[in-house]
Amino acid sequence: MSSRVRLRPEIESMVPYRQGKPAAADAFKLSSNENPFEPIAAVREALAGSSINRYPDATATVLRGILADRFGVTAEQIQVGAGSVSVITQLITAAAGHGDEVVYAWRSFEAYPGIVTVAGATSVQVPLTADHRHDLPAMAAAVTDRTRVILVCSPNNPTGTIVTADEFETFMAAVPESVLVLLDEAYIEFVTDPAKVDGPALLSRYPNLVVLRTFSKAYGLAGLRVGYALGAEYIMDAARATAIPLSVTEPAQIAAIVSLEHEDELLERVHRIAVLRDQVWQALIDQGWNVPKPHGNFLWLPTGEQSTWAAEVFTQHGIVVRALLPEGIRVSIGETGSVDKLLKAAADVVRELRTGAAQPALD
Repeated sequence: MSSRVRLRPEIESMVPYRQGKPAAADAFKLSSNENPFEPIAAVREALAGSSINRYPDATATVLRGILADRFGVTAEQIQVGAGSVSVITQLITAAAGHGDEVVYAWRSFEAYPGIVTVAGATSVQVPLTADHRHDLPAMAAAVTDRTRVILVCSPNNPTGTIVTADEFETFMAAVPESVLVLLDEAYIEFVTDPAKVDGPALLSRYPNLVVLRTFSKAYGLAGLRVGYALGAEYIMDAARATAIPLSVTEPAQIAAIVSLEHEDELLERVHRIAVLRDQVWQALIDQGWNVPKPHGNFLWLPTGEQSTWAAEVFTQHGIVVRALLPEGIRVSIGETGSVDKLLKAAADVVRELRTGAAQPALD
């Protein structure tokens, strides 16, 4: 009998990150928070001239220079990675190891627990408030001598709620300056509430703050994997030290640069998605759902223990959603043509829930 290779037990016990389910040809895939619009013409044209037989610029020099000018920082204060989640991984790996703790709200982005475990650190999950928001006072209170990193996700994936500027500044005042705070703003472009926290504007005030953003969502480049972080140079150097070399391809860098050059066209699409999101949210409220006001490009349905059943109902209606057990369902805002099917499925689910056990999902 051959022996098994010895692996880290905490890794063997992990559930791998699972992508949103694919959709049938006659269904809508609303499980991955993708931008429903095809790439703009300028991006397609630029990609046609990219060279894939050569290695990319490992430091994304041009893209970092453009971002530096935009945010009023130096290029050395920016790290570009294969999606913002890649840079989060680099930063946690750089800051936290065995015996250290990483604090974050739960439920939040489902990749966070795995990233922390792979780094060898321990997750400290702080429950959301009853209205599905970050409990920042409780998160600050959870900080110990072992805390190395705190993750704050605004808008929060999957609940769609935001952290306000006032809340965040009160929170930062309570956090030791030796603790790295990662503000994950992957969906910030979809936020229309003026009270929102705006990470880049706070960098000069809080030297332990790093802000994460991405081109995957608002800019529609999810398949190319490019995101970035803004923060102190020595922290970005630490992220660069842990990064997989050459992971941001030339097509990804080109597409990001061209997207910034044509931002007005892309943000007009973001506006259309946000308007549709608010219309769908209001329709759900009218159906009797107790759904938190969304600020990303998705909505959160707190279906609780009935989430697996509810997700199947949506599937039967041609809508593929993301069931995040045991709390609820996340559904992206997709093509306009998906709305009728989405609302019909939601009406069927809420009608059954009124006589079932998942009463927290209802008014």
